[in-house]
Amino acid sequence: MNARRRVWTATFGGALAVSMAVIGQPATASPAPSASTMNAAFTQAASEFDVPRDLLVAVGYSETHLDGHAGKPSQDNGYGVMHLVSNPERQTLERAAKLTGASKAELKRNDAANIRGGAALLRSYADKAGLKASDRDRVAAWYPAVAGYGGAESEQTARLYADAAYDFVNKGVRGKTADAKGVRTAAHKVTPDRGKLAKVSSKPGIMSDDYPAAIWNPANAANYATGRTAAISQVIIHVTEGSYAGSISWFQDPAAEVSAHYVVRSSDGEITQMVRDADTAWHARSGNASGLGIEHEGYVDDPSWFTDAMYRSSAALTKHLCDVHGIPKDRAHIVGHSEVPGNDHTDPGPNWNWDTYMSYVTG
Repeated sequence: MNARRRVWTATFGGALAVSMAVIGQPATASPAPSASTMNAAFTQAASEFDVPRDLLVAVGYSETHLDGHAGKPSQDNGYGVMHLVSNPERQTLERAAKLTGASKAELKRNDAANIRGGAALLRSYADKAGLKASDRDRVAAWYPAVAGYGGAESEQTARLYADAAYDFVNKGVRGKTADAKGVRTAAHKVTPDRGKLAKVSSKPGIMSDDYPAAIWNPANAANYATGRTAAISQVIIHVTEGSYAGSISWFQDPAAEVSAHYVVRSSDGEITQMVRDADTAWHARSGNASGLGIEHEGYVDDPSWFTDAMYRSSAALTKHLCDVHGIPKDRAHIVGHSEVPGNDHTDPGPNWNWDTYMSYVTG
């Protein structure tokens, strides 16, 4: 093994994966490792399934910022640090249970089990992509496996998802965890082997007619109604309870029966429009007919998602929408999902800084 190979192996870790990780082969019953910290859980799972440790962390951070949310599901019914999904279109939770021998309940609530399930899934996608033992030492070669893990049907959204994970590989992760020990990874300079996705842009290349700074990437027609039954009179602020790419993918899934007009990314404020302003997105029950829905990447209970870049970008969008549609720039007309009558949601929640946000809208 040459010096560079030794560095990659030492950094990203991984012994030869056990046979249960081979795609299609169920595991024998096997309890989750008794990792004392989340950091140890990532190291153990990466070694067991021969997955690059820092890449595994990056996928988890991209999905949830390493917050398992006490077993509560995301908007598309994903669970835990690694966002194992159980809905009519995707059953990665069930797949992880089969691969690891852990119960679905354990995978939902136990961080170590969930991380182990994510590692097993990622390895199964690597096997499906044809990665050999020598390939698995190169984190760049895992790009197709990461794209597969995201579960997007659209190639553009698949690339968007995988690029986000590799961005965290390259920047490094400084993640806070419930055990207060945290999880860290080094920053790496990795140019991923994108394969067939190299020619696919993560951005459709069509900018929004309603807001020129936004990317137009439409929701599935089954998830919104054409036209309006009331005049536009309010902007409704949401939190996705999931990742940016994952939310875009979910709104493009006809099983979702939900959508929003815009989705804003946490890291840099990038905006994707998914439903035209003139059409009715399904996001706020009684507010659908008159509201413009803006989803913000993240989770209600985790303030780490609410970056200044997100606030400023979203506020610029809201200011534009108010100017175009004649909506007053005040808290009576710019409201949270939880403030719309007939809704049982709590977003954007107590971690959303309304004073900061409104100062950007009106400034």
